[in-house]
Formats: sequence, C-alpha cells, structure tokens
Amino acid sequence: MSGALSHIRVLDLSRILAGPWASQTLGDLGAEIIKIERPKAGDDTRHWGPPYVKDQDGQDTDDAAYFMCANRNKQSVAIDMASEKGQALIKELVKECDVVIENFKVGGLKKYGLDYDSLKAIKSDIVYCSITGFGQTGPYANRAGYDFLIQGMSGLMSVTGHPGDGPEAGPVKVGVALSDVLTGLYAVIGVQAALAHRDRTGEGQHIDISLLDVQVATLANQALNYLASQKVPQRLGNSHPNIVPYQAFATSDGHMILAVGNDGQFAKFCQVAGLDGLADDARFTTNTARVENREALVPILQDAIKAKSLDWWIQNLEAAHVPCGPINTIDRVFEDPQVLDRGMKMELDHPKAGRVPSVGSPLKLSGTPVAYESAPPILAQHTQNVLRDILNLSDSDLEALDAEGIIQI
Repeated sequence: MSGALSHIRVLDLSRILAGPWASQTLGDLGAEIIKIERPKAGDDTRHWGPPYVKDQDGQDTDDAAYFMCANRNKQSVAIDMASEKGQALIKELVKECDVVIENFKVGGLKKYGLDYDSLKAIKSDIVYCSITGFGQTGPYANRAGYDFLIQGMSGLMSVTGHPGDGPEAGPVKVGVALSDVLTGLYAVIGVQAALAHRDRTGEGQHIDISLLDVQVATLANQALNYLASQKVPQRLGNSHPNIVPYQAFATSDGHMILAVGNDGQFAKFCQVAGLDGLADDARFTTNTARVENREALVPILQDAIKAKSLDWWIQNLEAAHVPCGPINTIDRVFEDPQVLDRGMKMELDHPKAGRVPSVGSPLKLSGTPVAYESAPPILAQHTQNVLRDILNLSDSDLEALDAEGIIQI
C-alpha cells in the first residue's frame, strides 16, 4: 500500500465492532493490518447473520454482512492465543508491529502475557490501544460494556425519541451501533497521536479508551446545554433543542427535513411558503425568539408545509438556498446521485463470493488517497503468508502447528 500510514503495521486482537472499525480505518489509510482470530471460529461477527454474503451461485457464504462492514484491508491470521505456543507466536509478531489494538475485558489479556506491560517489555515503543466499555479505572472498570447499554447509560437515549408519555413516546436507541463506531474513530485519533509522539521521542504508550467516555464526550451541545443551565435536556423527537425550525415536517405526500440555521434562511423560507409577515413577527424574528416561541410557530409551519408535495418543497427551497431534504430509506441512499458520485457504494473482489458490496471511506485525501486493497478476508486466509514472511516459519513448522490446533492454515 502507498497510503499515509503505509509504514505502519498493526496487530489487531479486537473483534465485534469498535476495535475492528478502528483497524479498518487505519487499513484504509494504508497501514498493514494483521487480524488475529480464533482458529475455526474467528471473529464473532462472522456468524452474526442473516444476512450472509452470497457467493456467485447465490448461496450463503460463512461470513455475515455484519463482519463485512468493518474488516476490509486486513489479513486474517488464525492463532489460538489461549495456548502457550500461540502466545509465543503473537509476541513474535508484536516485535514486528507498531500498534496493538485489543478490546478484551480489563486484565483479560494479562493471563496470556499479552497485556500492555508484558508487551512493552519486549517492544518498548509499542503503541497499545485498549478499548473497553468503561475504561481501565473506576468503579465500573470490570463490567462488560455493549453499545446498547452505553447508549442508555451515557444519556444519549434520554434525548432520543418522541416527547411526552404517549404510546410512541419513550427513549429510543440510535439505529446503528453509534457508540461503537465513534469509539473506533476516537481510537484511530489516539493511535495517530501516539505514533506522532513515538516518532518524536521513541516512546510508546498505552491508550485507554472507553465506550462510555466517548459517548459522554459526544453528547456535544446537549452536554453543555445541561452544564450551562442545569436544566436536564428532554426528548424532542425530530426537533432541535437550540434551533427552530430544525425538524421533520409532513408534506402532502411524504416527509421533509427543514434545517433553518439562521434568521436569513428563515426569512427566505417564509417567502417561499407564502407566509408573508411571519419573519417580521417579533416572536419569530430571531432564532432565540423562535426557540422561546416554538409551540406557537411550529403549528403554523406544519399547516403550510402540509399543503404542498415533497418535490415541490425541495425544488423551491433549494432554489432559495434554504437547507432541506427527504428522509431516505437506505435503498434510496445507495441510489442517490451524490452518494454514488462520491464513491460511497462499491464492490471488492472476494475469494469465495466473487464480488462483495462495501461502503466507501468518507476520507478523501488528495495526496494519499484511501486504497481498497482487499475485501474482508476469509478466516485464516493469510496465516501461512504472514507467519512465513514475517516470522520466517517453514512449511513444516506451519503444518506442525496446524496439526496441534495452535494455528489454522
């Protein structure tokens, strides 16, 4: 690879989503990723289906779509880390790597001699990233952490969902594992910062990143709304706590998002909507006033927007430079001309399935563009090559280890 991180080799001991999301992002940027998996079983998400990726005959393969979302640009090496010989192999690989990523429970790798202190002793400048639910310290450190649990404990779900006490009201989780994904991205930031420090000083370090910390940090304006006012934010459905109008509205034949970000845009909206004088009403002239008088303004807008079609609104509001858009189902997302033009829908060659779908990276770098070198690997696809090329093991060595169940080839 010739990406920005093509000089970096990562040993990925993680599984499920947060860790693999981090290593996939590093791989997209050119790093060499060696993914250690359990012989015969592999990453848990290989089996989190249906749906499974289908082969060229339309039959299910062994790998779920879930696994495919976070594991491209990696080499799969199957080693039994519970065995002493497997641990020895992994330690030898660590000596040839720059980064280790793991998401075991706190202290879970110490019994294998694969914790930070143990690996630092054999490679002093290793950058070691630990991803857990709650971090390496604190009263919850030994608890298992899962995305859904973190969405609830972090407060995210308390501001997501319909307001009130009706049958549709109540807290709702985000429809993707957002806490995992954000944690993976923060892990990438931490790894890159630690590598920059290593390059200047020769020192490695331990990165302690937790799902709960990340999700609390990314409460963003909602967190500061509370800390500044001491008022607990409430669920507002599709409305915004600090901007009005900034929500979904029903048109005559669908739903539209109206995202008015300033007073000038509100005046333009009123002109398009034929709501003469509304933008000059003292209750609605400024965003502050509109937030304070939300309950009076929104019904007026609802009635006006309901009178015309979705296409009419989008055509006329876009012409007036008022931010708006449809609420797309995911099938429509991958038919959207902007999404297609930006390369967000793609396919990769796969050894079992021929061609498999993938979602492109949002990172667009002019000098070191993202490279899609390989589809997510089949289990143990690269065991022989990696152990032969990096550790100089012979074919007879590999066959003997395979026979013992230490590796899978």
